Amino acid sequence: MAELKIRQEKFCQAYIMYRNATESAKIAGYSEGSAHTQGHRLMQREDVKQRIEELENEIETRIDVVSEIENQYTYAKNNGHTNSAIKALEVLSRIRSAKEDEAPKNIAEIEQDIIKYLEVLGEKETSKLFLKCDFFEDEEQEEVADETEHLREKIDSVPKRNVRKEYLESREGHVLK
Repeated sequence: MAELKIRQEKFCQAYIMYRNATESAKIAGYSEGSAHTQGHRLMQREDVKQRIEELENEIETRIDVVSEIENQYTYAKNNGHTNSAIKALEVLSRIRSAKEDEAPKNIAEIEQDIIKYLEVLGEKETSKLFLKCDFFEDEEQEEVADETEHLREKIDSVPKRNVRKEYLESREGHVLK
């Protein structure tokens, strides 16, 4: 089988999770307007169908697999391995959703789930996590992010002043003529 292009592979991966060609096309990066057509077109291709079948065969789950992933999540969470914990949560979410036939059906539901997980992690860990994404590949951007974090810490360490209050106090006793 010929190797699929990146968006086609993303489409296949999204399709096995959500079982919706239009939503899968959107997730893969096709425009909102063409997602329905692209999803339908991709589902007609033999190589795409084969890849979806391969991916489905890889996702066979058993009870002990679920408990193993839960154990990995607990270990990762307790030992500060944020990326591993998130990955375990993603896998558990997919497995449980597939079992309950309640997989998110659109991007808005997926975004809500992501927001929920990010809020659990907190602002600092979430920022670090985003910097590990492919779209933050450039080392220079990483350095800028480190410098930004350093400057934020410096700003937070500076005592807060109430300039208005200080001005009014300095004006006490001065009568306008």
